[in-house]
Amino acid sequence: MITSTSLPPDLIARVDEIVDADSERLVDLFKTIHRNPELGFMEIQTSRQIEKALQNLGFDVTKGIGKTGIAATLRNGGGPVVMYRADMDANAVQEETGLDYASDVRVTRDDGTEVPVAHMCGHDAHVTWLIGMANVLVALKDRWSGTVVLIGQPAEEPITGAKAMVDDGLYNFIPAPDVLIGMHTNPDPVGAVTSSPGPRMAGTDQIDVRFRGVGGHGSMPQKTKDPVRMAALAVVEFGSVVQASIDPSKTAVLTVGSIQAGADNNVIPSEALIKLNIRWYDPEVRETLLSAIASISESVARTFGVADDLLPEITMKGGSSPLITSPELAAGMAESLTSAIGADNVITDLPPVISSEDVQELKGPHPDMPFNYLMVGVADREVWQAARDRGDEVPFTQHNPNYVVDLEAIGYGTKIAAYAVLGLLDQA
Repeated sequence: MITSTSLPPDLIARVDEIVDADSERLVDLFKTIHRNPELGFMEIQTSRQIEKALQNLGFDVTKGIGKTGIAATLRNGGGPVVMYRADMDANAVQEETGLDYASDVRVTRDDGTEVPVAHMCGHDAHVTWLIGMANVLVALKDRWSGTVVLIGQPAEEPITGAKAMVDDGLYNFIPAPDVLIGMHTNPDPVGAVTSSPGPRMAGTDQIDVRFRGVGGHGSMPQKTKDPVRMAALAVVEFGSVVQASIDPSKTAVLTVGSIQAGADNNVIPSEALIKLNIRWYDPEVRETLLSAIASISESVARTFGVADDLLPEITMKGGSSPLITSPELAAGMAESLTSAIGADNVITDLPPVISSEDVQELKGPHPDMPFNYLMVGVADREVWQAARDRGDEVPFTQHNPNYVVDLEAIGYGTKIAAYAVLGLLDQA
């Protein structure tokens, strides 16, 4: 089994020297990506940034995997094959940070809705870290051997990008990896890094339920089968599913994120759409939630006398399994990082959370591939401490309009990425 080894002091010093010399370029790159965010499967400019940077460094680059995904390979003699992923997409969130490089981008989605777009989850930092780490690896080719596969992944936010890359033939373009690594920003202070074993994030599914009825004039509801009322009743019933159906000792969340129906005050529409999200760790819990959603939706529609051919349509839009790190690998990487940044900065006992990821879906046909996931603190230390002093655990959370990656985290995260990958390669 592949293991992570601690870097010798002189190699750590060389990584730091290279990143420090590159820091101005990396901060400028980060600001450019932050100022020009792109939603899932729209990451044309961001993907191009990765493509150009890695081609210039001598990587063998394949673009357009899973629409906008990038896979880049650098072979440097015999040794382990290490795959490292950075996700590229932004959020449909209006930024409120007030930064001089804040996003004011708005885009029109396929359904015709116009939304703001901003990097409120740190994927702009992820891309920058990947490019900066690639530069370190090339500069230090005489100090390691093996093969590095870098992935620029689209559409992590809708939980569809990793699977899209695998389904589009990712493994036709890259060698089979021995290990997979992901990194993500976290609102801990800059300097903190988490490498924690076992279950880390919940599995998730994105589900659309479309109620279909008979529309008509608002003055004659008796001549309609009102899908708005169907949706309203279903939402109320969905709210009791977890309490009524799931063992309290199990993790389960069912969230209604959106209800969309109609346009006019005096028109009963013929359709209403509910957008749902579920979270789970136990596959049996997932099946219970999905079954309840289907049963409630059909029962409500039948109560309104809907014909069989107009029963609700349920669409599974995307999802991922729980994110579970390999215990031995997580422990080994924690030990390796401790030698580089000190034990006080390495967190190994972070409790599992209910948020979700899809990086683990990149394993594709290699489900037993060792995998670890690092969380890197990006909050300004004074801002973080002020939040703690007023009783808040963190100053902001992912997807919040005020999520700010401190610029000190750009170089620091690049170093962590370099330490992590070098520790998995054979050192010369």
